[in-house]
Amino acid sequence: MVQENEIHGWLREVEHPAKGDKNLVELGMVEKIEVTEGSITVTLGFAKHRDPLAEYLIGSAKAAIIRNAPAGTAVEVKTIIKNEAPKKKPGLDLGFEEVANVKHIIGIASGKGGVGKSTVSVNLAVALARLGYKVGLADADVYGPSVPKMTATEGQMPDAFQEGEKEVIVPLEKYGVKWMSIGYFARPEQALIWRGPMACNALKQMILQVRWGELDFLLLDMPPGTGDIHISLVHDIPLEGAVIVSTPQDVALADVEKGVNMFRNKDVNKPIFGLVENMAWFTPAEHPDEKYYIFGRDGGLRMAEKYDIPLLGQVPIVQSIREGGDAGEPVALSSRPDGLAFLALAEKIATSLK
Repeated sequence: MVQENEIHGWLREVEHPAKGDKNLVELGMVEKIEVTEGSITVTLGFAKHRDPLAEYLIGSAKAAIIRNAPAGTAVEVKTIIKNEAPKKKPGLDLGFEEVANVKHIIGIASGKGGVGKSTVSVNLAVALARLGYKVGLADADVYGPSVPKMTATEGQMPDAFQEGEKEVIVPLEKYGVKWMSIGYFARPEQALIWRGPMACNALKQMILQVRWGELDFLLLDMPPGTGDIHISLVHDIPLEGAVIVSTPQDVALADVEKGVNMFRNKDVNKPIFGLVENMAWFTPAEHPDEKYYIFGRDGGLRMAEKYDIPLLGQVPIVQSIREGGDAGEPVALSSRPDGLAFLALAEKIATSLK
């Protein structure tokens, strides 16, 4: 049977990013460890004011135990509040105060992964900022956060401060945009092993506990699919509507239909402001006038017509877009044709929401 000291050793792998990288054991947060045949239960203790990174720490602790414990071991991580305040209703008690001065909260969604949704999100945010708007982007793809890499802000840590009963997180700022991502609180190679409710709570913190200030647009880079996180966004965040990103091929468009139907479901009922067809064609740099429709032609246009959704733009496959994402320098910063394409896309979205 696993010994308590072994579990303490595993929990030393979990560092608190906002506490000088001290681990859970050093910080005295491991209140209790219970080991029985085939199961491990750990209780973590938090201060009176709940840590804004609580969900991240809970998930990381569970992942560390699962990674080291014998296969098949049932693992549970409980929490207690030290010097516990009067009990509140279950769940995160987060209001809309921090987004009260945001004019438009827009989800950037896709039916499936791999269609370049995050690339479009980041470049759209930068393009809107270039047009003079006040912009923020929350990386809501909690399982695959890519904003730190695409903005060259990896390794940076947002500040946090106490304000009355609430802990507030300060977003990073670069390229004229305010950025927030769960990726700032996890190592790049660390897998986030979270169940739906835990991921949803972390996401709410990344949006509703952030000091956004006055913004014209807050873009949410949503995870692919139509699962728990999307429903949470719709019901727990004042989301105004969505922009759908797809590629032209049939397999991607089939999943787009699911996304469209989700937002139009009577229990969701959020407008879709338009569709962006990404990877619409390939143009080699040495032959700028040539177009090769690798994934099919005008699939996004046909989908937009079918569902009576505006086609906001068609973004080609351009090597510089990929290189800019890898280097953390979005192509929307440039005045090349690819950068101007995102500026045109931003202009269309901004105009449609005025």
